[in-house]
Formats: sequence, C-alpha cells, structure tokens
Amino acid sequence: MVARFAFGQDCPPLDNINPDFNKLRMLDLRGVIITAPGLDYDFVSRAFFPKYGILEDPVTGSAHTKLIPYWAEKFEKSKLKAKQISKRGGELFCENDGDRVYISGHAQLYMSGEIKID
Repeated sequence: MVARFAFGQDCPPLDNINPDFNKLRMLDLRGVIITAPGLDYDFVSRAFFPKYGILEDPVTGSAHTKLIPYWAEKFEKSKLKAKQISKRGGELFCENDGDRVYISGHAQLYMSGEIKID
C-alpha cells in the first residue's frame, strides 16, 4: 500500500511519523510505503515491512518502482531526485522510461565475505 501525504498544517513531515508496527503486521499487505513531495527532492518516502521482520527499510528499490511512475506523472517529468528518509536514509536518482524505471544512487557497504565452493 502506498499512502501519499501533502505537507501542510494538518500533516506532519514524514520523518515525524511513528507507525504502530503491531497494527501494520496485521494488515493483509506486503508492506506500507508513505510518500510526499520533498523540499530539496522531488519526493521523499519511507517504507515499512514489519510482517517480514523489516520494521523500516533504509532504502527500498522495490518501493521506488511504484513511486517513480506515480511522481513522474504528477510532476510531468521523467527524471526525479528522491530521498528515503529512514534513519540511515538514501538519495536516489530516478528515471521513468515508460514500462521501466531506472534507479541509481550511492551504495553503502553492508557486508563482505568469501564463499568457497568445492
């Protein structure tokens, strides 16, 4: 589910929203994505998947496959700059190309290792 917010007196900024993860777990949904127009970005978002053990995903490429076409249509442009405003956060450079979206950004090394196959 995607919920869109508009900034204004009746809506807190997305980073001030504190979801009830127990209630989100009970929804018959894979997860919940919230989004709004940004100030320094075309749009901002947060993504929650507590049913799968991910309270808040730091930067979610799969969520942006839905968000990019939505915002591209709203702003009537194909190239967008986005920010996922989780605690770790991430900046995304997005392009809507009809039936495809392109997402790029800066990665943060999470883990490295070696696998030995005999």
